[in-house]
Amino acid sequence: MGAGHDTVAGELARRAREQGHEARVVDLLRLLPHGLGTGLRLFYRTSIRHFPWAYGGLYRALLRPGPHRRPDGTPLARLAGGGLTDLAERSGADVVVPVFHLAAQLTGHLRDRGLLRPPSAVLLTDFAVHRQWLHPGNDLYLCLTEEAARTVRETVPVPAEATGPVVAPGFFAPGAGAEAWRRRFGAYAPGRPPVVLSAGAWGAASELEGTARLLVGAGFLPVVLCGRNARLRGRLARVPGALVPGWVTDMPGLLHAARVLVDNAAGQTAVQALAAGLPVVGYRPLPGHGAEGVRRMAALGASELAPDPTALLNALRHLAPDGPHRDRRTTRGRELFHADALTRVTALGAMSHA
Repeated sequence: MGAGHDTVAGELARRAREQGHEARVVDLLRLLPHGLGTGLRLFYRTSIRHFPWAYGGLYRALLRPGPHRRPDGTPLARLAGGGLTDLAERSGADVVVPVFHLAAQLTGHLRDRGLLRPPSAVLLTDFAVHRQWLHPGNDLYLCLTEEAARTVRETVPVPAEATGPVVAPGFFAPGAGAEAWRRRFGAYAPGRPPVVLSAGAWGAASELEGTARLLVGAGFLPVVLCGRNARLRGRLARVPGALVPGWVTDMPGLLHAARVLVDNAAGQTAVQALAAGLPVVGYRPLPGHGAEGVRRMAALGASELAPDPTALLNALRHLAPDGPHRDRRTTRGRELFHADALTRVTALGAMSHA
């Protein structure tokens, strides 16, 4: 769902291949029969873009943590079970790594019933742990934070530990692209601090045009990322003073050149910003696990949460200039990257192979 899960899977596979392992990335939704995966993706994307209240209700009913019993995703995930077990056997896989909650339900179900030979190490990509990530049949959970790992351990009898986010190495050090972005910012709006507004790969955001106008009026340069949402990009391109670059292929350069990221999902763009030393402000979060993740990220001190336009501008005025306030936020964000998830994945795979 979205580019974040794909990005994490791709980076984990890249690291594995770099170390001499074989790695294969599989889209679970493509394993579902009768076009169910395509329909599920379309439903989620449409809900997030146009009917966020509907997804918010779905999250409260099915995904939100709590003591009450709720339906889980296992019945749907089971439909892809044959495809996954066939792939695991044909490839001789030593370990399977779900990076999407429906995949974690499937591997847990299969392992619980002895239908999947290799162990499953779930890479939990959210700051807030919702119940659909959790299945007692999985062998290991690797989490963004110790708080998330503790939540897993308290909920299911499975080992869980914090390894931090999985981010490509290019985000940790400024590359040549950063200077090109700075020149572009300076030519477009000299003297205005560039602030990235991210709507994710699907271009899902609330009142993004109003936020861009607010920032222009306050003396900032909003750099608006609309993902692949061409209609949203067309609307934002008409906001005077906003820069709407289209699909960005050099995210490390952009994040190193910007001064703040305004984020609504606490997803992969947010952790990439933390790796780049870019302060993050959560504002108008998407409903459901997006809002929960934004709140958890802020509670950890890795970002700030702005509940209204005044708070957003105050946060930007504190974070955009160099100084101790900015340094505290960037230091706390970088502290999340303290371990390598692949090390634990390969260790689990080696144990199963032995």
